[in-house]
Amino acid sequence: MNTITQDMKYRHSLVRFALKHGVSKASRKYNRARSFIYFWLNRYDGTIESLACKSKRPHSHPNQHTPEELQLINNMRRRNPSLGLVECWFRLVERGYNRHIVSLYRVMRRMALIQKPQKKTYIPKPYTQMTYPGERIQIDVKFVPKSCCPNLLPGERYYQFTAIDEFSRLRFLMGFKEHSSYSAAIFLEAAVAFYSKHGISVQCVQTDNGLEFTNRFSNTKKDKPTLFQTTAARLGITHKIIKPFTPRHNGKVERSHREDQKRFYNSHRFYSFTDFSNQLKTYMSRSNKIPMRPLNYNNPLSFLALHRVQLV
Repeated sequence: MNTITQDMKYRHSLVRFALKHGVSKASRKYNRARSFIYFWLNRYDGTIESLACKSKRPHSHPNQHTPEELQLINNMRRRNPSLGLVECWFRLVERGYNRHIVSLYRVMRRMALIQKPQKKTYIPKPYTQMTYPGERIQIDVKFVPKSCCPNLLPGERYYQFTAIDEFSRLRFLMGFKEHSSYSAAIFLEAAVAFYSKHGISVQCVQTDNGLEFTNRFSNTKKDKPTLFQTTAARLGITHKIIKPFTPRHNGKVERSHREDQKRFYNSHRFYSFTDFSNQLKTYMSRSNKIPMRPLNYNNPLSFLALHRVQLV
């Protein structure tokens, strides 16, 4: 036996004490009935493995499959290895089998006649690392938890738009009351201005397939660009859209949202939209000063400064 549990260690201590000092003293010391101690003394053979709980599964059952039925199932599967469960059960019924299909499935699983299809191991594609600040910016939206906003009106919601530079991890956060392409366009212009103040020229933005970014999956406006895409084109920025239902392709901004939940939203409350915006600005300043392992334990601002020094 490979696993030794705490219960087994406890029983081992109890049994050794009972063998040395007697059952009565062991009963008083461990506050256990004498019958309990005698039970484990009878099972003890000198090894701790003998004190493990044995299976309580019954050895037989009056309604269990008979050897003839098991042989019938085995022969049917051997002759028809590619037969589906329903068709296999139907053919067995024609040959006198009178069990439910669920019972057949359990027996075939137990006899290893049915194997669960193994999922293919996901092998990530080689990721192209960014070589300079602004080469690609990931943008996404986080829905602010309602539990953080006790004074929300019915139907009202706050949203956090996030942009993160893939090279330096420098983030820009902005709060909105509306989850729309108009808000996304305003955020894009503000993000470009923010990164320009830090000497970063945005070349490309990467988003998911949300309707605030693209009409790719819209039923009526597939061919019409969104206000976000129009703004990106006007600013000379390439808009890249990730594969549908694959948030890991926008992993940096998704990961930052998880950290926002732990560091910010789990411990803060917002009593108005102005209060939310002010607290978010303070948190953005704090988050851009937190050291990160991908940056060799520099924070985004200091990493940018080091990059400029290396270029000089």
